[in-house]
Amino acid sequence: MSALDTTRAELGLLVLYLNKAEARDKICRAIQYGSKFLSNGEPGTAQNVDKSTSLARKVFRLFKFVNDLHGLISPTPQGTPLPLILLGKSKNALLSTFLFLDQFVWLGRTGIIENKERTELLGRISLFCWLGSSACTTLVELGELGRLSTSMKKLEKELKNTNKYDNEQYRAKLQKSNERTLALVKASIDIVVAVGLLQLAPKKVTPRVTGAFGFVSSLISCYQLLPAPVKSKTS
Repeated sequence: MSALDTTRAELGLLVLYLNKAEARDKICRAIQYGSKFLSNGEPGTAQNVDKSTSLARKVFRLFKFVNDLHGLISPTPQGTPLPLILLGKSKNALLSTFLFLDQFVWLGRTGIIENKERTELLGRISLFCWLGSSACTTLVELGELGRLSTSMKKLEKELKNTNKYDNEQYRAKLQKSNERTLALVKASIDIVVAVGLLQLAPKKVTPRVTGAFGFVSSLISCYQLLPAPVKSKTS
């Protein structure tokens, strides 16, 4: 594969990436929380960017609650422990509720719904739902990582006389473990972001802290959405 073919393929992947509504949402999220970090809650250009980007992101999420509603009623993989099933379904229910209520927040902030007090109340309830879903995700990822660790140790014993990294099954489990570890880190960070947005600990989780954590969480989300890299062929 020539350098031009490789560049063309890489640009094609970039176009595919940017065409995803989810990817554009996460890029906007990084801008939003980066602006929140810069403004530190003070009026100015950065705060204006924060507010306008936050409002724009709500358009990307219209009807997105259907995704988690589908996950809520979908069957779970066989062998999943009941506590993890319940936590996973709770996460789906809470996240779906958050996204559903967020639509009414958008309607209120655009002026379509004129009752500001009710809009603010729905916004606060939706953030509590997001906080709950992030907590459930954290517990699910911890449980799944524990299960993966057990199965990997069992596989290591079976492969003790060979190089475990040459085993396709072991590599797949290792990759899955890395993905779940990253998801755990992101969910843990999102808990802090939700606490900051709800102002549950205003002295410790300031707008700047919220912005910093939200920016890191957004970068992780952008990374998770990246397509597989193009492998160049050598003769």
